[in-house]
Amino acid sequence: MPRRPRAGDLIAAAALAIAAICNVSQARAAGAAFAVETSEISETGSCKVEAWQSWASNRDNVSTANPACVVDIFRPVEVSAQVVRSRADDEWATTVIPKAKTKIVPTQIGSFGLAVTAGTAYDLTTSESTAVFANAPATLRLSETVRINVNGGWLWDRTVDQHYLIYGIGVDWRLTEILTLTVETFGQAGSAEVSAATQPRFQAGLRLRPIDTLSFDVIYGQNVYGEGAHWVTVATTVRFPPPK
Repeated sequence: MPRRPRAGDLIAAAALAIAAICNVSQARAAGAAFAVETSEISETGSCKVEAWQSWASNRDNVSTANPACVVDIFRPVEVSAQVVRSRADDEWATTVIPKAKTKIVPTQIGSFGLAVTAGTAYDLTTSESTAVFANAPATLRLSETVRINVNGGWLWDRTVDQHYLIYGIGVDWRLTEILTLTVETFGQAGSAEVSAATQPRFQAGLRLRPIDTLSFDVIYGQNVYGEGAHWVTVATTVRFPPPK
């Protein structure tokens, strides 16, 4: 019999669903605290560190750090280990989410690029493996400044032994050389005890990238972690190019 989930488990599982459809890739990527993933990955040998803090109208909060590097394992593979520290209903949880991503089809203007990702989650608070996921992000470049990202995948929430379809669609519009607007909707479909957990989620925000190796995000979200609250997120990403 699966155990009844704690409030912290619900946030951690939602964070995993977002992790399943989010990750930074290369220049101008949505990534970081944005949920819908692109099909791009960075150059082999490059690394980055993402960090973001999210606050909810119901006083929940989520802190995340996500180091990642691209390594050559017969093909370029982006390997990351997202660490999520969350509070829900005054309960704290810490989850580690290792993830791997590789590009299958490169992106071009007018045609879709495709990648595949897979990962798992481990709850350090309860010392349990809590979830497994796989995702296929696709990116269609409409021009040099606008692209559409579409995600579809699978999530197994082991805390309640429930399988979900995860999905997402987002638009990135580069307004200037250093400012990008992102609007996205995403979520998970399936049976859930809390109805908000399977209702669509929304985020919109701006990314400021004054130099290639540094960017900042400010994001507003609604029902981001499947609890019906409003969220504000601030994020930063530091990138390290491959050694010359």
